[in-house]
This record gives sequence, C-alpha cells and structure tokens, in this order.
Amino acid sequence: MKYLLAITFGLFFVSAKSQEINKKLEDQIKHKQIMLNQCSREGLVEFPEFKASYDANYENYNIDSTTVPQLIKLMKGKKIKVVLGTWCGDSKYQVPNFLKVTDAAKVKEDDVSFIAVNGDKKAENGLIGDLDIQRVPTFIVTDKQGKEIGRIVEHPKKSLELDLVDILTAKK
Repeated sequence: MKYLLAITFGLFFVSAKSQEINKKLEDQIKHKQIMLNQCSREGLVEFPEFKASYDANYENYNIDSTTVPQLIKLMKGKKIKVVLGTWCGDSKYQVPNFLKVTDAAKVKEDDVSFIAVNGDKKAENGLIGDLDIQRVPTFIVTDKQGKEIGRIVEHPKKSLELDLVDILTAKK
C-alpha cells in the first residue's frame, strides 16, 4: 500500500508540474495566434508567423567569428533562458541571430530554453513570475546553480557576441 501511494503521488506530482509544450492560442491583445509558455526550438522555428522571418534572419546574420572561440569556453556550464513573443518584431529578428551565435559557440540544445509570452508579456503557471520581464526578447544567462549572471534585453548594446562575452567575463 505504501508503494502504491508513493507511485500514485509521484504520478500526480508529474502531471501537475507538466504542461503543454508549444501551446498555441489566440492572443486577446495582439488579435492573432501566438505561442505561449514553454516552447521547443523546433516548435518555435516552425510556428508560421515566427518562421516567416526566422529563416532569413538566421541565414543573413554575420557572426563575429573572432569571439566564437572565447564564447565556446565561456558558455561551458551556463544556461540561457530566452523569453520572447512570437508576435514581437524584435523577437523575430534577435532570436534567430542569437540562435546562430549559440550554434556557432556549440551551446548544447538542452542549455537553451524558450518561454513565449502573450501581448501583456505574461506566461501561465508562474513561468516568468520572478524574472521581471519588461521587454522581449530577454536572454537570461545563468550559472550551473541557476543564478542569473546577466541578461540582454530587447537588443544588444554592442552585438550579441560581445554582450555575451561582457556578461560572462564581468566581475561580480
């Protein structure tokens, strides 16, 4: 009986914590279909409105190849949370560029996560509750323990590559 209860509780806990990935719905603010909550990279880049600009922006972004070897070393053990709007022009432009940089820097796919927000810059189930998201996209770099190291908000100050280097080499 004890094991059955543990298994039952475990299944309840998993189902309560799990949520739909790549959720699509009609946004009441933007009056169009958007993605909301956790997304996979594949789901994001295949979402019709996002894909319309993704392919061209990814292809046309010229990586600062002089920073790539440094980024490969600096990104080890780091994770990045990308908070974006599939409806947002800055997200449609910056996220493909950012992914091209992380691809060049050999960042593991599991080390980059995506959360899509609605027109109010909100997600469900407290996904971004403590992240203080004011603008999208927001790229949040964390250490192994999940502590925020730094972030790029809406667009880079210098370039995606140089801003990442600055974040990863900043003295705290």
